[in-house]
Amino acid sequence: MTFAEQLAGYVARVESGLDAHLPGAAERPARLHEAMRYAVQGGGKRLRPVLTLAAADLFSRNDADALPAGRADALPAAVALECVHTYSLVHDDLPCMDDDDLRRGRATTHKAFDEATALLTGDALLTHAFVLLTGAYAGQPTLAHALCRELADAAGSHRLIGGQMADLQAEKKADATAEELDFIHLNKTAAMLEASLVMGGLVGGANEDDLSFLRLAGRHLGLAFQIVDDVLDATADSVTLGKTAGKDAKADKTTYVKLHGIDRARRLAAEETEKSVAALQSLTGDATFLTTLVRELCTRGK
Repeated sequence: MTFAEQLAGYVARVESGLDAHLPGAAERPARLHEAMRYAVQGGGKRLRPVLTLAAADLFSRNDADALPAGRADALPAAVALECVHTYSLVHDDLPCMDDDDLRRGRATTHKAFDEATALLTGDALLTHAFVLLTGAYAGQPTLAHALCRELADAAGSHRLIGGQMADLQAEKKADATAEELDFIHLNKTAAMLEASLVMGGLVGGANEDDLSFLRLAGRHLGLAFQIVDDVLDATADSVTLGKTAGKDAKADKTTYVKLHGIDRARRLAAEETEKSVAALQSLTGDATFLTTLVRELCTRGK
């Protein structure tokens, strides 16, 4: 298959998994479950779950249509990651945070429903992720524990939420440093990308060395991805982005463009991309799909 065909296949699996593993929109309380589906099924790149599926496949099979005997299905883990990622976006868009009206090309959840429903939607998506992991991998308790720990750590106060807090504190900060900016995005952005690759590796049976390479690849991908996002926020329009363009400058947020300028930011993104690719190329097995995906993500908008 071509890269595009592989990517489309993974995305289709993710969409099918989201539909299967989310509560039905009509289940009581229907408004909450409708909002959960609205938030999750609003499109997007599905980067995190695709990384999980591809990492799992790397260690045990090339055929994405058949699961070998004894191998756990990575799809519930992929869906759990997308639930946590979407929860973070729903909360990030709230008026008390970034106060945004547009996400994935349509109204944010608090605009489509209301603020209270959006808040509860995020809460519900976060908790649903762990219900899903413990249920789907109940027959493999060691794996279930490892997956839950990885996701909880990535989403906790030292990583995703901590990075978000530091991001808020850095707004309008005239003396923010490059180290502070890296701290924000090694946690707010890179933590979930690390978890995506590592959780796929855990399901696929990767050894400790490979898990370390996956974590390193996710770390560098996270920085590259965020730097490119910062550049696009300053150079692209809202239609292209699917979210409000120019909001970083308007909020006077500390970004890679603000600290380094657009040209230097682009060079940093290229450096981090190659570091991510180098880590992936150190893995056992053929990482061609993953390395191509990383390069595609980090050259978007060019």
